[in-house]
Amino acid sequence: MTWQETMATWQAATLPTDLASELATLNENQQEEAFYQDLKFGTAGMRGLLGVGPNRMNIFTVRKVTEALARYIDSLGAAAQQAGVAISYDSRHYSPVFAKEAGRVLSQHGIKVYLFSSLRPTPELSFAVRNLKTAAGIMITASHNPKEYNGYKVYGPDGGQMAPEAVKVIVDQLADLNPFTVAVDAADTTIQIIDDDIDQKYLAAMKKVSVNQKLIDQEGAKLKLVYSPLHGTGQYIGELALKQAGFTNYTIVKEQAVIDGDFPTVAKPNPEEKEALSLAIKYATEEGADLVVASDPDADRLGAAVRLADGSFKVLSGNQIAAILVNYLLTAKAETKTLPTNGAIVTSIVSSRFAPTVAKNFGVTTFDVLTGFKYIAETIERFERDQDHEFLFGFEESFGYLVKPFAHDKDAIQALVLFAEVAAYYKSQNMTVADGLAALYAKYGYFAENTLSLTFEGIHGADEMAQVMANLRHDHPTHFGGLAVVKAEDFDSGLVTDVKTNTISKLTQPQANVLKYWLADGSWVAARPSGTEPKLKLYTGVVGESQVLADKKLATIEADLKALV
Repeated sequence: MTWQETMATWQAATLPTDLASELATLNENQQEEAFYQDLKFGTAGMRGLLGVGPNRMNIFTVRKVTEALARYIDSLGAAAQQAGVAISYDSRHYSPVFAKEAGRVLSQHGIKVYLFSSLRPTPELSFAVRNLKTAAGIMITASHNPKEYNGYKVYGPDGGQMAPEAVKVIVDQLADLNPFTVAVDAADTTIQIIDDDIDQKYLAAMKKVSVNQKLIDQEGAKLKLVYSPLHGTGQYIGELALKQAGFTNYTIVKEQAVIDGDFPTVAKPNPEEKEALSLAIKYATEEGADLVVASDPDADRLGAAVRLADGSFKVLSGNQIAAILVNYLLTAKAETKTLPTNGAIVTSIVSSRFAPTVAKNFGVTTFDVLTGFKYIAETIERFERDQDHEFLFGFEESFGYLVKPFAHDKDAIQALVLFAEVAAYYKSQNMTVADGLAALYAKYGYFAENTLSLTFEGIHGADEMAQVMANLRHDHPTHFGGLAVVKAEDFDSGLVTDVKTNTISKLTQPQANVLKYWLADGSWVAARPSGTEPKLKLYTGVVGESQVLADKKLATIEADLKALV
């Protein structure tokens, strides 16, 4: 079917006023963009611009994907239908509407639905799936994307993002579904509203995140921190978690505590970016705070800035935050003789080697998995099943961390509480977190990383991105920044080539469209298309004898990588 034919089916349908008005005003290029394809279902779900058409987020795309999920649950039998689906949503435009529409589609199938009464964080949705023992979960969110976006994430019964095998069944269903004939239960027959009970159970689990309560009791009230929920879901549960742990001397950025899908105080509600933390840093500077923390709209990612000696604030990378958290956790466990002999941390193949190097010093193993927190969740599940390792920490470079596996997705609320404890620890030593980071660099080397995101939007974007990856595979780069490639990992073929010995072996991770090159001095570069956005991500990681040398090496390698693509 051509995009014009697809558009005609939408023109003939009965649309809500907002979608009908938009459709009437689209120019030809906008029409083609909106109708040439269905919104893609990626690694964790689908994410896209709000608007009319199958390539946009609207009630019809939500109904369609929920119908496919409902049919998958039906195929699992009556027990899965009764176990049901937990649904939550963030502060974005139409999030409450999409959550309710998803619930009505499931209810039409007789599937039990647990719908939060108001917005809640992604990690609490993951927790709810595990606590209620549902068959699946749905989170309406576009994470840290700009205000024009929304999305739909699907979770499996373990509380992690749904496994690829189940996703394939859902995706296979989508091709034959007509979004305009999906039935909904107007009476909401099977929908049960949930709220405070799950909040309290989540907060009870949060008590396990704190490591040294005696330290918090001594220093928690002295530590001054500023927290911004960036107009999203984090404030309510985040404040309760901070107070419960013993951190009472905090300030909420009032302008960013307003629930608003326009995110009026930031260009992007993304705690990975310095601009998103600027208002919180202003508060912290005026109040003499020790620490700035910010969560994205669905509160699964946490960014931070720490005070320097001159009173200014340094914004940390996700890799730096992870290394600081890992060092504190393992140090505390070693001091209390609770560090397990089979301890493990889990991270992604494009994350820094900083935290793994710290972990190795404590005798803790690092497991490297594909990008996507579902792979960390799967590894936790395997640990629990096989009892061969004890999970201690999970992280991705993109500001996602997990301390305790009562949730099986990245959890900014857990990270918020633990990072506050870390700051309290350094304060008790008459140090700042920045001092602590400097000490880690002096001990383990000066690690530096950066991620470049190249955008490939539009009809031909996916093909252009695929061509870049094909060129990289065909050209077999031999050097970056004057350093020889000594090992090449192709996660699509599942093969790793040792350039020195000219031998080929197999990778242990599942198939994925990722290329990674290891260089002679231990530096590395990687390339992968995003699973949720039209972007090609280029990663570079180095370690040097000083920050200046590390930064210089990073820039040189990155320049070659950019030139290559």
